[in-house]
Amino acid sequence: MAAAVACAGAAAWLLGGPYSGARRAQLLLAGGGVVGSGPPPWRQLTGELRRLRGRWRPEWWAPVAGLLLALLGGSVLPVVAGAAGVPLLRRARRAAESRRAGERRGDAVIALCAALAGEVLAGRQPGEALRRAAQDSGGLGAAQPAVLAAARFGGDVPKALAAAARQPGADGLLGLAACWRVAVDQGAGLAVGLDRLEAALRAERDQRADLRAQLAGPRATVVMLVGLPVLGLVLGAALGADPLHVLLHTGAGLGCLLVGGVLEGVGMWWALRIVRHAEAK
Repeated sequence: MAAAVACAGAAAWLLGGPYSGARRAQLLLAGGGVVGSGPPPWRQLTGELRRLRGRWRPEWWAPVAGLLLALLGGSVLPVVAGAAGVPLLRRARRAAESRRAGERRGDAVIALCAALAGEVLAGRQPGEALRRAAQDSGGLGAAQPAVLAAARFGGDVPKALAAAARQPGADGLLGLAACWRVAVDQGAGLAVGLDRLEAALRAERDQRADLRAQLAGPRATVVMLVGLPVLGLVLGAALGADPLHVLLHTGAGLGCLLVGGVLEGVGMWWALRIVRHAEAK
C-alpha cells in the first residue's frame, strides 16, 4: 500500500510539477495565456558572467596575474609589476576603443553621404534632405544639432560641417562641406558630388582594411612576444626548474628578469611602431 501511494504521488508530481498549483493560478490570472517558466539556470549564469566580463576592464587582469605570481613565487615584485601595467593597459584599451569608434563614425559618414544623395535626387531641398539623412545614419555625431540648426535657419552649413569633422573618424565631413559650398555658391549638382565623395570614402576605407590585413604579421609578432615569456615559465615549471624562485630570489635571476623585461618592452615598442608607421601612411 505504501509503495502504491508513493508511486501515485511521484506520478502526480511528474505530471503536474512541484508548482502545478502556482502555474494553474498564473494561467487563471493571465486569462488562459501562456506563462513562461523563465530562462534555464545555465542561461542565467551565462548572462551574469557576460555582464561581469563587461564591467571588468581588461587592465585589471594585470594585478590579478601579479598577485597570482606573487603567491606562487613568494615575492612582491609581480604585484608591483602588475600594478605598474594597469595604466599602460588602460591606455591601450582606450586607444583601441577610440580607433573602433572612429571606424564606426567613418562608416556613418559614408552612410550619410549616400542617404543625402538619395534624398536630394528624390527632390527634397538640401536642408530637409540633410535632416532626414542625418537622422537615418547618425553620421554627424555629437555635432548633429549644430549642423541641422545651421541648415534650418540659414546658417553657415559648411562651417558647421567642418567643425563636426574634428571628431575622430569624421574627416569625410570636410568633403561634404566642400560639396555643399560648391553646390550653394556655384549651383553645381549636390547629388553628383555626394556620389563621388561616397565612392572616394569607400575606396579609402577598403584601402585601410586591406592594409590592416597586410599588417596581421607584425601584430602576430607582438602577440608572440607577449606570450613567449609565459610559455618559458610554464615549460620551466614543467621540467621542475622552479623558474619563479630563480627569477625572484636570486641575483642572477633578478638580473635576467630586468634585462629580459627591457628587451621585451623594446621589442614590443618596435613592432608596434612599425604597425603604426605603416597605418599612418
